Amino acid sequence: MMSELYPVSNEIRLAQRLDGLWRFRFDPRGEGMAEDWAGRGLPDPISMPVPASFADLFTGAAQRDYCGDFWYETDVFAQEVRPDERYSVRFGSVTHRCRIFLNGELAGEHEGGFLPVTAEVTGLIRPGRNRLTVLANNELNETSIPAGAVRTKPDGTKAAQGYFDFFNYAGIHRSVWLVRTPAEAIADYSVSFRLEEGAAVVSYCVETEGGGDGQISLLLTDREGREAARAGGRQGEMRVPHPHLWQVRNAYLYTLTIRLTKDGKLLDRYDAPVGIRTVAIEDGRIRVNGQPVYLKGFGKHEDSEILGRGFNYAVAKRDYECMKWIGANCFRTSHYPYAEEWYQMADQEGFLIIDEVPGVGLMRSFANFAAAGAGKSNGFFGDCPDVELLGRNHRAAVEEMILRDRNHPSVIAWSIFNEAETTTPAAHDYFAPLFAAARQLDPQKRPVTGVLEKTSSPEKCRCWPLMDFICLNRYYGWYISGGDLEEARRQFEEEMDQWAEKAPNVPFVFTEFGTDTLDSLHKLPSVMWSQEYQQEYMEMNFRVFDRYPFVQGELAWNFADFQTGQGIMRVNGNKKGLFSRNRQPKEAAWAFRRRWAQK
Repeated sequence: MMSELYPVSNEIRLAQRLDGLWRFRFDPRGEGMAEDWAGRGLPDPISMPVPASFADLFTGAAQRDYCGDFWYETDVFAQEVRPDERYSVRFGSVTHRCRIFLNGELAGEHEGGFLPVTAEVTGLIRPGRNRLTVLANNELNETSIPAGAVRTKPDGTKAAQGYFDFFNYAGIHRSVWLVRTPAEAIADYSVSFRLEEGAAVVSYCVETEGGGDGQISLLLTDREGREAARAGGRQGEMRVPHPHLWQVRNAYLYTLTIRLTKDGKLLDRYDAPVGIRTVAIEDGRIRVNGQPVYLKGFGKHEDSEILGRGFNYAVAKRDYECMKWIGANCFRTSHYPYAEEWYQMADQEGFLIIDEVPGVGLMRSFANFAAAGAGKSNGFFGDCPDVELLGRNHRAAVEEMILRDRNHPSVIAWSIFNEAETTTPAAHDYFAPLFAAARQLDPQKRPVTGVLEKTSSPEKCRCWPLMDFICLNRYYGWYISGGDLEEARRQFEEEMDQWAEKAPNVPFVFTEFGTDTLDSLHKLPSVMWSQEYQQEYMEMNFRVFDRYPFVQGELAWNFADFQTGQGIMRVNGNKKGLFSRNRQPKEAAWAFRRRWAQK
């Protein structure tokens, strides 16, 4: 297995970014493979920026809504190729599936659009110019993660229909790297922590690739570069006296240097930040370093104008500054793992992350946001066309997410699904092994959860016992009793009273609550979609949250307005943001800022 470590350059390793303008070609008839576009080169290509979604770069609806195969191509230059080194190309993500070719030869393929794709090209790469080609596809089906369907129009073109409420952006959304490592190299590592009086114990495990009998040594240094601990061997423990703990909104990061040597010669080195902290559920509270923390923040999307889902440091920086301004300490990566740089920034800023796998759309509803919000749904797992394949794809995504993100101190929990069907025995049988796998895979044993919509009510849901804490998406006052906040409050409290009896001493976090709001609309008395109604709705929710001590977090939906498919319930996207899509606060943001300053 090729390393999934985030690419770095040092005296041993080379990580060369391949971002920029690539060549691009739509392939609506799927003829590229038969015509050997990977070997011959793309015919009549256009330019395409990487990373970025392609949908919002055009002025035509056909390109924006394109569904099917599409190709990327670029030139990669290697000054020299040495027989004692390994080469790979690493994509942060390609949505939703891809095949990777170098110089016309297949180097790798991947299913799933939100986690890294690594293909070894040792033996394929040559000195000088090389042609890197990617065949990608953005179709959805009921075995893909996320789930959906494809409709073929009378003219033969395809249209993706996601069982979810966000735009089906596609493309190479994250950075691409050419990575050079030694033949015998550090492949991966993991850390976990135990706090003792006056010390922290760091347990570690280091994996290597390429065979050989090189020796592993580890050095942990503080911010000033002073030694905090050291150890040797591929697994073991390091004792850190009087540690600086990684705290919520007060991050402290050590540097872990892993060295692979043989006969005194340095074969490989990898440096990584380490935040020492623990996470646990105790006495009905979410605890970081033993201290209870109330989660304040958002569900988000990787979504911005022009870029779509493509990662951009400036957008991410603005988002963090807005979240700090409003007093947040947490966000959920709804509804898929984000670019790794989001987690790196959260590690530095002290933000908490509920890391979510792309287990969304596991309910057969083209208007999931309305049907789920109102408690209307139907079965899914009992009549899925190939539930075993779906389960394999889902488990692969869980494994890849935990493998990638397990060392980030910002990640405090894993979310296995969002708004799935959970009311049948088939649903329980589907999810139980996924929860078990997540617990087995994570050396830090973080809490594992899932996100329940209205159909997953206290008396019907069969999956909540699988969770360490329960996440609820509730829209009383919007999809339920919209416009009548007093009736909405009554219904809301009726459900919460049932949960109080059903799941005592289990923490609850509200992972979605909100109203679509136009920042241009004001009206007294308030009406739905107005700024005034959004504030009144939020204040009603706050009163309900504060009535129940087992509520341990509130993540508003959504951080910012985001793009969706077209529909009569969407005005150029979902407008539930506390910030507009260009990251300016709506008036309700001030109410959150005041509340969270006191929480």
